[in-house]
Amino acid sequence: MEYIIILLVLLVILLAVLKANKKDAELDFNKLVEYLGGKDNIIQSEIKMSRFIVTLKDVSKADKEAIQKLGAKGVVEINNQLKIILGQDSKQLKKYIDEMK
Repeated sequence: MEYIIILLVLLVILLAVLKANKKDAELDFNKLVEYLGGKDNIIQSEIKMSRFIVTLKDVSKADKEAIQKLGAKGVVEINNQLKIILGQDSKQLKKYIDEMK
């Protein structure tokens, strides 16, 4: 009987950890588009490995600090482009933005 209780407690802890990790891994794409200055500010987007590269009409409208707080591992600005290191979320974000336009 003790082993069953211990097993159930471990199972509940495992499920809680998995759920917390999944929530952290998901980016809020609506917020990210908003932090890029809105969908009308996005001219073009592409992905290269774990980087999401976006060309913007007005790069000053982008909130790079907020993008990093949202989960980006890094943001680099070059001319009117932002290179955002997102990891595996890059492909999903590109698809999301392509469907918005």
